[in-house]
Amino acid sequence: MRVRERWREKRGRLLRAYAPTEERPLGGYSRALAVYLSAVGAVGVVVAATGRRLPPRVDVGDIVLLSVATHKLSRVISKDAVTSPLRAPFTRYHEPIGGGEVAEEVRDDGSGSRHVFGEMVSCPFCLAVWIATAMTSGLVLAPRTTRLVATCFTVVAASDFLQMAYSAARRAER
Repeated sequence: MRVRERWREKRGRLLRAYAPTEERPLGGYSRALAVYLSAVGAVGVVVAATGRRLPPRVDVGDIVLLSVATHKLSRVISKDAVTSPLRAPFTRYHEPIGGGEVAEEVRDDGSGSRHVFGEMVSCPFCLAVWIATAMTSGLVLAPRTTRLVATCFTVVAASDFLQMAYSAARRAER
């Protein structure tokens, strides 16, 4: 028991030294990082177990395709009004921000886990790391399916830009 108390004391000092004026969920971040690294490790195990080989390089076309798809999918998950039921346990609605997107505030459960997950699912930048990792892993494990899914989200992203350009042109016309 004494070891546990010393650990809590050290952890408390670390938290106070890191963010003396703010509550930061370092424990929740540590758990999220552990999940991410475990997922990457699991992909590595699956790649090795299935005898797949990593490509010597990734084609520029795949990089562009996955980049645009990662951007769009991270926005769909983190900002679209339609996906708000997925975020609702971890966030609180704040206001519409246009284009079918909403702004949300992160909820906190005291342990930091809800806060960290809320940050992740409502932040397109945070989600992009996870999505890019999944898409890149998909290029190794299921390239045809990954390219098809990535193409779908890339087409949606292109459509979004065309919709915005059309709206801007209509406004300029008036």
